[in-house]
Amino acid sequence: MRRTERRTLARRALRNLRRGRGQQMLAAATAASALPLGVEVFVNHYGGSFANKWMWSPVVLLPSLGAAGAAGVASERAARTWLPFIACLTAANGIFGVVMHGRGIARKPGGFREASYNVVTGPPFLAPGALVMTGGAGLLASAMRRERW
Repeated sequence: MRRTERRTLARRALRNLRRGRGQQMLAAATAASALPLGVEVFVNHYGGSFANKWMWSPVVLLPSLGAAGAAGVASERAARTWLPFIACLTAANGIFGVVMHGRGIARKPGGFREASYNVVTGPPFLAPGALVMTGGAGLLASAMRRERW
């Protein structure tokens, strides 16, 4: 791709964003971030031996969100139906994860009174916030208008 073509694409993308048209870009960002996050969640929950059955929920939801994001790039209909549904479930699961991780820290000896130790050695308290942000990006993508190229 030549330099002038790249500039033209960048100008079009900026014009689309200024006019509230960013559905495909945000859907692509959602898909691109959901899959590596899913791998990271799987590895960390595997390290915790999936001690609680709810530890499987983000492992299932994140690849689904990645697929819905990819479908949202290809189809406006998918971006308006499946993407917000899966994104909402993922964001809600992230909020639930923060609560569960907080509960895990509270159950350690000393709980939050020994926060300097338990927050570091316990489940990562704010790590599920990444699910909330990724799901939020999917919800925002579904609310935006489609780009015009």
